[in-house]
Amino acid sequence: MGNRNFGSVQEFEELRELLTVERMGSYFRASAGDLRGAFALYEWNMTASAATMHTVGMVEVLVRNALDRRLSAWCEHKHPGRDWLDLSILDERARRDIAEARRRASQRNGAPTHGKVIAELSLGFWRYLVASRYLTAFWIPAAQHAFPHGPEDPRRRRILTETSLKNLHFVRNRAAHHEPIHRRDLTKDLQTSAEIAGWISPTARAWVLARSTLPEVMDARPGPEAPFGK
Repeated sequence: MGNRNFGSVQEFEELRELLTVERMGSYFRASAGDLRGAFALYEWNMTASAATMHTVGMVEVLVRNALDRRLSAWCEHKHPGRDWLDLSILDERARRDIAEARRRASQRNGAPTHGKVIAELSLGFWRYLVASRYLTAFWIPAAQHAFPHGPEDPRRRRILTETSLKNLHFVRNRAAHHEPIHRRDLTKDLQTSAEIAGWISPTARAWVLARSTLPEVMDARPGPEAPFGK
């Protein structure tokens, strides 16, 4: 059982040294140098990071499956019998990511089936897959159809999809590496998550909004509100 009485000044001062003064810097600045306030914000940041990873994780799976479905169907029509993951139009970075995903899939799950490899590809892979470099190769013929409820113009849809995934990739990585996100507008990140999910399916949007814990976490943010920013 945890010690619910934890939290003396001496304990927090020791923790500050253990966590490093540098790491705690943004929390002290946001709390005007107050020791307890800084640790309350640090602990809240951990909760916010978990909620962020949970929310972005829902969107990541929706996005990768939607893109894979469309690219697989297009590839079967355009290149019968081939896997789109093996197409030469993928650049060197993508091929490295796929090779690494196959290696991990083999180690964890035995034979690296298509589905297992897809599950090992990171959000960064999908973010770059919708970049302008693949506009004519993937986006126009196939990938744009993964987001049927997005903006009507396919080029604008691509730009906004890439921008949204870039932002979600950024905040997810911050959260995953235990970096400060307490000055970020997480409500906006939830809106971005819901929007991208909604471009795939209105039901997906409703799911993200219903299950994300970010609203409750934002309401519980301790101390005076600091200006939002990246």
